[in-house]
Amino acid sequence: MGMIFGKETVAEPPFSVVLTRAERSASLAYEVRKYEERFGAEVSYPDGNSDDGTPFGILARYIGVFGDPENEGNEKISMTAPVVKQGGTPIAMTAPVVKSEQDGEETMMFMLPTSYDELSKIPKPTDPRVSIREMPPEFGAVHRFNGSFDDDRAQKMATELGSQLRQDGVDISESDVLSMYQFWGYNPPFTIPYFRRNEVWIPLTQAQVDTLQSDFSLN
Repeated sequence: MGMIFGKETVAEPPFSVVLTRAERSASLAYEVRKYEERFGAEVSYPDGNSDDGTPFGILARYIGVFGDPENEGNEKISMTAPVVKQGGTPIAMTAPVVKSEQDGEETMMFMLPTSYDELSKIPKPTDPRVSIREMPPEFGAVHRFNGSFDDDRAQKMATELGSQLRQDGVDISESDVLSMYQFWGYNPPFTIPYFRRNEVWIPLTQAQVDTLQSDFSLN
């Protein structure tokens, strides 16, 4: 019942808040976060294949959602959040998913729990379509909003976040924003839209973060 009203029941990667811009001092509220090194399991498939069920099912079987895990040792892996999408249409599930588009291919990723903090600890996939990816520490600006999700709204929010960053002195073009932003969702499809936690993320360099920190405090 709690998930209908936005209760979050799965873990998410830990992060630190480097800076906060509140609505009282900015046109669009956001925070700058730092994530440490993370790992994910991913599948690539041809661009234009809108059937998310195929890559999602491959990854779900890797962690053991639908039965015995398809990895060496048959090790069941816990799910985390958010659902992370870069381009395309979101998967209407709470899952550790990253989706991106590059060079004619789309990629879907399940972020792995923090207990898998070394490659040697991660169960090797038995399906050759699944690969393990290491993500280095990174900074990013995040704007949170509620309501239903669609591609146009995510792009609108990302564009507005990019505009606010430029107002705050960050050197980032609109084309960079549109090529790099991601949508992050934290709730299953049956959550009432008003209670949904949605976020757009724009990665930032250390220099861009330094620019913001030179002018704005954490509060």
